[in-house]
Amino acid sequence: MENTLQKTNDPLGALRIAEFRHLMLGRFLFIMGLRMMGTLVGWWIYELTNEPFAIGLIGLSEVIPAVSLALYAGHVIDKSEKRKLLLRGVGLYWICALVLLLLSTKIGSAKLNQLQIAIVIYFMVFCTGIIRSFTGPSFGTIVGGIVPKNLLQNATTWSQGIWLSASVLGHAIVGFIIAGFGHTGALIVVLCLVTLGFIFMSLMSPKPPHVQVSNDLKPLESVKEGLQFVFNSKEVLGALSLDLFAVLFGGAVAMIPVFARDILKAGPIGFGWLNAASDIGAIIIIFLVTLFPAHRGQGKKLLIAVAGFGICIIIFALSKIFWLSFVMLLLSGILDGFSMIVRGTIVQLKTPDHMRGRVMSVNSMFINSSNELGQFESGLAAKAMGVIPSVVFGGAMTIIVVAVTWFKAPALKKLEY
Repeated sequence: MENTLQKTNDPLGALRIAEFRHLMLGRFLFIMGLRMMGTLVGWWIYELTNEPFAIGLIGLSEVIPAVSLALYAGHVIDKSEKRKLLLRGVGLYWICALVLLLLSTKIGSAKLNQLQIAIVIYFMVFCTGIIRSFTGPSFGTIVGGIVPKNLLQNATTWSQGIWLSASVLGHAIVGFIIAGFGHTGALIVVLCLVTLGFIFMSLMSPKPPHVQVSNDLKPLESVKEGLQFVFNSKEVLGALSLDLFAVLFGGAVAMIPVFARDILKAGPIGFGWLNAASDIGAIIIIFLVTLFPAHRGQGKKLLIAVAGFGICIIIFALSKIFWLSFVMLLLSGILDGFSMIVRGTIVQLKTPDHMRGRVMSVNSMFINSSNELGQFESGLAAKAMGVIPSVVFGGAMTIIVVAVTWFKAPALKKLEY
């Protein structure tokens, strides 16, 4: 009992597991490359179209396949050798990045006009949405399979921190690379990072299906089983629903290209830092929570954090000063990072091993896809209301969602683990 407690309270506990280190190193490099590519695509599309709504269409292009295939992907993940499935997805991402690289060169785009280039970019984003429906949940599934229960909270915190660290570097560095070497230079770096990530992840041993997963289980029955688990777990459902609506309405990140270029006059480098600001904030809180885990009142703190996130988004929308805009996004990241830790820990601790693929896929539908839906909602609202009013509206709606959840979901408000 004493040894177990010592491992649980060890901030480096999960990192002492070799396979977890390989997975996290691979994930860091892979996510850094993807965030660079995602940031570049948003800037590229806005350069081609000068239309905020076009940025929103990027999110829609990715979220349609990601959501449509998510539940089936969970069934496939639970029945598959997970390492092979993950590596296959990473390889396909590499191919998509290669196509964009060729498109960014003078030779690749010589026979295409700006509209045709934009269409190809949207198609590649659509393809990454298909791939992501399988790769995204695979990471969480593998974490739950290689880390013992008493280290899952620590592993989840490290996993979130590494993901966000990669996002920060990807967002910030790509602005400098675009300014110095253009789209082509940035995509070459993306390909190198994804390649290195693939190498580290390939060092893991095979991850076969759990013994409780039946080969005779039909896809529809499997999907139904996963959905029933999520909807019968009030804390899981409440946390996922809260984050879904908060990100859907409060996602100001999609409009950062407009704020950076047209409102704050910050250019590509300022654009990269504004993109990175919320992730920097999230890393700060994740570092603190890793050293000093939250032991009481996590549910109530979750609701307060999401409400504070909405307030920060409103102030960001109204700001005309670069440093104030940066600070508001930084604070929003701190608050959002805490909610990510609470949500991720709940899902990992309450999910049985043989259902991790399906539950992580539902989690992906609620959380990851809400970013792309939020991006589309932001583009649509910006077209209807104007950029600044649409972001203010999103922040206000986030606060309203928290208020409703506070009174309608008492189980989440009282949640502790």
